[in-house]
Amino acid sequence: MRAIQITEFGGPEVLRPAELPRPEPGPDEVLIEVSRAGVNYADTHQAENSYLSRSTLPMVPGGEVVGRTPDGRRVVALVGSGGYAEYATAPKAMTWDVPEEIDDVTALAMVVQGASAWVLLRRSTHMAPGESVVVHAAAGGVGSLAVQLAKAWGAGRVIATASSKEKRDLALELGADVAVDAGVEDMKAALIEANEGRRVDVVLEMTGGAVTDQSLHALAPFGRLAFYGMASRRPPTPVQPASLMAHSTTIAGMWLAHVFRLPGDVMRTALDELFALAAEGRLRVVKGGEYGLSEARTAHEELRARRTVGKLVLDPSR
Repeated sequence: MRAIQITEFGGPEVLRPAELPRPEPGPDEVLIEVSRAGVNYADTHQAENSYLSRSTLPMVPGGEVVGRTPDGRRVVALVGSGGYAEYATAPKAMTWDVPEEIDDVTALAMVVQGASAWVLLRRSTHMAPGESVVVHAAAGGVGSLAVQLAKAWGAGRVIATASSKEKRDLALELGADVAVDAGVEDMKAALIEANEGRRVDVVLEMTGGAVTDQSLHALAPFGRLAFYGMASRRPPTPVQPASLMAHSTTIAGMWLAHVFRLPGDVMRTALDELFALAAEGRLRVVKGGEYGLSEARTAHEELRARRTVGKLVLDPSR
């Protein structure tokens, strides 16, 4: 089968096409003929071995696929690795049926980006109706869905940040009340100004460095910041617990993998709600581009350069 294989860690240049044997599913796994594979920012960390979970070589990258099982079920699945290929195996516990009215790109966007936005708002920050919500990287996969979910769930004011006018315009189109330039020097002041002079209640942050630091300082008493990525590769300043108490603020970390340790099928709950909103037209996936499998390197280059919006996918048939 055609696949992308990594034999050394590094940047996009290590993603190379290869011919590999079709994987064989284990007793608790299912084989999936992949119609589309999702591309996530986490995949760029996987390629350079800087992700939260360590990678081993050689490997086929890609953590999510949508396609059909041998018995004809249409499913979306989290595979950990192995997604950039014509066939992949997935644990049965991490495979979910997809309604036929949900297209491939929407299905893929919901299983990681949509579920991440759902968990960030529902569980990490416990957003309440009427609260102000800051969504950094609001034109990205998670951000574009978080903007819409926050509005659908009654946020009082949604403040988006993005690095270009086009991305800020997209965030406004998706329902943000105001959009802020991500490159502004004083992010704290910009967020407070965007919230009509008030400190903000909730921040969803995945950039790291000064953006995290200044966003934390923009929080209102009992404000919550959920940290779920570090795209800048720069860590924020360490936080002293006493400073949290001084302002009654909360910092939450979120890695979607931990959702599977919770009682009940949280992912099924999240996907049911997300698919329903999408079917009703209340939640729109921004389709950021489709690449052939052999163009995986280009997809990573575009993603790392922040030239993309929304959801990126690979088509294994080309």
